[in-house]
Amino acid sequence: YRDDDDINDVASMAGVNLNEESARIMATNSDLVGTQIQSCKDEPFLAAIPLHKRILETAKKLGITDVPAEVVTFISHATQNRLRTVIEKVTVITQHRMESYKDDEWYEQATDVRSQLKFFEQLERLEKQRKDEQEREILLKAAKSRSRQEDPEQARLKQKAKEMQQQELAQMRQRDANLTALAAIGPRKKRKLDSPGLLAIGGEGLAVSGGGQAGVGTPSSRQYARQKITRVNLRDFIFYMEQERETSHSLLLYRALLK
Repeated sequence: YRDDDDINDVASMAGVNLNEESARIMATNSDLVGTQIQSCKDEPFLAAIPLHKRILETAKKLGITDVPAEVVTFISHATQNRLRTVIEKVTVITQHRMESYKDDEWYEQATDVRSQLKFFEQLERLEKQRKDEQEREILLKAAKSRSRQEDPEQARLKQKAKEMQQQELAQMRQRDANLTALAAIGPRKKRKLDSPGLLAIGGEGLAVSGGGQAGVGTPSSRQYARQKITRVNLRDFIFYMEQERETSHSLLLYRALLK
C-alpha cells in the first residue's frame, strides 16, 4: 500500500512540501489569522417603520399576518434600484432633448422658426405703428377744427387729442430729465476683465471686493467651471413611461397626460 500512496501523492510528485507551505502562509498572514471580517452595515433606503406598516396593511388583505424584517429591507433595496434605473433613463432622455445639432456638419438647417416669429412680430409692430399714426392724424384734425356746431363725437375726439398731447408732453419731459441725469452722472467706465477685483466663473464675471482677503480676486485664484445641470421636466417622464412596457398603459401615464 505504501507504493500506492506514493503514486497518488500528487504534491510529493510535484516537489511541494505541504508542511513548509503551511508554515510560510502562517508566517506571511499571521496578522489576519484569528480576525473576523464583517461587511458594512446594511442601511435601508426607505424608512423601515412606515414601510413595514404599509407592507403589513397590504399583506393583511391577502391573508398574511407576519412580514419579517428581511422582506422590508429587500423591498427598500429594490425601490432604490428601481429609482436609480428610472433616473438614469430619464437623464439620458433629457440629454438627448437638450442636445443641439446646429454645429454638426451632418445636419443642415431647413427652417428657422425663431427668425420667422421675429419677422411676424416686426410686421405686427409696424402695423400697430401705422394704425397709431392714423389715429393720431385723425385726433389732430379734430383738435384743429373750428366748427361752431360740434356733435358729441367731435367733442370726444377733441378731448382725446388733448389727452394725447398731454401724454406726449409728459414723455418728452421725462426723456429730457433722464438725459440731464445721465449727463450729470457722466460716462460709465467699463470694467476690465483682467482686473484683480474680478473673478471669472463659468464664462461670467463675478465682482469681488478688493479688500484684505488673501487669495480672493487675485489673478492666481482658481477658476471654477460651472457644473452642468440637467433639468428634467414632465414631458421627459411621459416619454419614458410611454417607452416602458410596465407603464405604457398604466393609469399613472393617463393622469400625467391630463396635466
